[in-house]
Amino acid sequence: MNEIEQGPPAFSSFSVLNGEESLSEREHLFRNMARLFSYVSDRCDDEQVAQYDEVLCQLAEVVEVEVRAQVAKLLAPLARAPGMAVVKLANDVIEVAEPLLRFSTVLNDDDLIDIIIHRTEEHRIAIASRSGVTDRVGEAIADHGEKASVVSLVRNMEAELGQATMQKLIARAANDNDIAEDLRGRAEIDWKSLRGEIDSVAGRVLESLGTVHQRLDPVATDKVNAVVFNRIKNRAGFSAGEWKLAYNQVKALSDRRQLDERALARFARFGYGHHAAAALTVILGVTPEVFVKWLAAQDYVAVTVALRAAGYDEELFEALMMVLPWRDLPTEADRKHLLVRFAAVSKDEASGIFTLWRAHAFRHQLSVETPEARV
Repeated sequence: MNEIEQGPPAFSSFSVLNGEESLSEREHLFRNMARLFSYVSDRCDDEQVAQYDEVLCQLAEVVEVEVRAQVAKLLAPLARAPGMAVVKLANDVIEVAEPLLRFSTVLNDDDLIDIIIHRTEEHRIAIASRSGVTDRVGEAIADHGEKASVVSLVRNMEAELGQATMQKLIARAANDNDIAEDLRGRAEIDWKSLRGEIDSVAGRVLESLGTVHQRLDPVATDKVNAVVFNRIKNRAGFSAGEWKLAYNQVKALSDRRQLDERALARFARFGYGHHAAAALTVILGVTPEVFVKWLAAQDYVAVTVALRAAGYDEELFEALMMVLPWRDLPTEADRKHLLVRFAAVSKDEASGIFTLWRAHAFRHQLSVETPEARV
């Protein structure tokens, strides 16, 4: 707090944005704004976040690397942070980007993949060390990374390694003993099953890695298979932790004006159910509590009307309905019934129903919140 209390208040003058003040004053304002945001981030509305975002992005252009690195460290642990500023700093030199690449949950998979493709090996190493690297991100590292980032990925026991990623890693292991040895060390990989799933080229490479399958512990393998089963099972059902992560990433996407129909289609395509739900919450303008209630109650009607009112076509509607984190996975009969119901109501009818519902919900909220209603 001492740094904030010294000199002029952080918001006292924005003449620094026009280059009218000294470098030290610009740096002071940049640090103070980031520090202040870190204190109040959980209480800022979208408009306030947008204001911070705009000014932080402008200031990042006119301050030195050391100061940008300090601000990146302040933003890295925040669950809600200005989306444009975070992505800008995450694409900066590694001295600035590293804490965000390692720890920021505001960066989504598409952000990370773009950085993997276009930035340096040091950026890829930082990403490979993240907690819970998803399979899409891991596959991008396997495609574009040099040895150091690939080794970091394989040694990260919290990284998901899907079938396509494993094939690429196995191919690279043929010419790299370190990668091969690290792959052997991953006890959760069911090598016996993997042999029947990978293509013939990767299969020949896998043979060259040695008799890994002979060291399999059948008890450990059963536990691994149970974990895989639970991961599949848990695709159905709402997870509070996944929701919080997805919602904050979606809000950051909205900060950057990139939350649109294409983003929804991407979430559906890659099976990001919680992200799809969070995105619909923001796009439709309903509270998270309401949308979560729809999911928990398996309320297909409410979501169908909302998506029809939003003007989405049948293909996107079907994809979203089948990927959302419902309490139970929709059955094939559910899917067919949903499509019939979607076709039966016009966009105008759905818009009218949705507008009436919103008006009723707003009146109900006011009646709960006003002192007169509580008397």
